[in-house]
Amino acid sequence: MIDHRLKSQEDTNFRVMKCLEENPDITQRELAKQLGISLGGVNYCIKALMEKGLVKMQNFSHSKNKFGYVYLLTPAGISEKAALTTRFLKKKMQEYEAIRIEIEALKKEVSKMNGANE
Repeated sequence: MIDHRLKSQEDTNFRVMKCLEENPDITQRELAKQLGISLGGVNYCIKALMEKGLVKMQNFSHSKNKFGYVYLLTPAGISEKAALTTRFLKKKMQEYEAIRIEIEALKKEVSKMNGANE
């Protein structure tokens, strides 16, 4: 259970960091809507990333954010996002392979059923 929760938090961290890197002046509300998670969840995640030194908040007068700040990945954050990207890709490739195998098995099963019905 703890491992699943940790992986889920890692996925959320990856998705938040990816969005912040692509759109540093996004608001937490916009980020929550985009990722489909609660505003409180986004706030918790960003605070945790800031405490770990992976994200920093910086004043920026041209920000669309009404408070005039942007979120930036720190050098450590860029490195962590790269590591998370590698793990995320590996996990998705494993999921893809499992689905591919399941599809092949289902195709064989359907083929057998169709052959038996003829």
